Amino acid sequence: MTINACRAEMKIRALIVDDEAPARTRLRQLLKEEAGFEIVGECANGRQAIAAVQQQRPDVVFLDVQMPRLSGLQVCEAIAGEAMPLIIFVTAYDQYALQAFEARAMDYLLKPFDRERFRKSLQHVREQLQRERPGEADKVTKLLEELRRGSRAPERLVFKVNGRVVFVRVEDIQWIEADGNYVNLRAANATHHLRETLGSLEARLPAEKFMRVSRSVMVNLDRIKELQPLFYGDFAVILLDGTRLTMSRNFRDRLERLLERQR
Repeated sequence: MTINACRAEMKIRALIVDDEAPARTRLRQLLKEEAGFEIVGECANGRQAIAAVQQQRPDVVFLDVQMPRLSGLQVCEAIAGEAMPLIIFVTAYDQYALQAFEARAMDYLLKPFDRERFRKSLQHVREQLQRERPGEADKVTKLLEELRRGSRAPERLVFKVNGRVVFVRVEDIQWIEADGNYVNLRAANATHHLRETLGSLEARLPAEKFMRVSRSVMVNLDRIKELQPLFYGDFAVILLDGTRLTMSRNFRDRLERLLERQR
């Protein structure tokens, strides 16, 4: 038997990584319907994924981006090297696309995706493994350029909350407050308790519309009604719905400059 014939009979070894069991189940079912793939493991968090990659040496990893403790991007950093498998990010968060391709991702499946889109991703894997990865860096560079040309401020944010996917329009966000490893995000008539950091949300929101008024609070400038002076240079920030927030004096000058531009 020739070397090429042996390779043709070998199955593509796949590892599934997602902190939600239903998501792992769906990927497992889709992969079992495809010829030529073998599932070598399933992981529910980033630490398990790193260990599985080192032990199982998969050809491709279907990797969730946002997971407790270690994110999918941090997993990629940990396993980076010559033996790094192909990475397909599977996530509900489109804002991580640039970082995903910078992490040398093969593809980016945005939930919810259909069977046709999944099969197209698998075809990319087959073709890439047949070529034994020549030209991968050029492909990633091209994808990055295309993404940057089409990049713009998001119109909505997507979050996972208790197994649900929640969509929040950016213009509806009123204020965001840090709460340990979580944030409280007030939008329209609802407050969402999300496993996010204030810093990560600040990076995703347009800087000309959102800014911090203290280390733990960020506001939508369009929602500010007035500022009222307090003691020691602080201000009370009064929003259109009557919400009162406190602005530290260290953030006052920047806010006043931004509000001045909007007059």
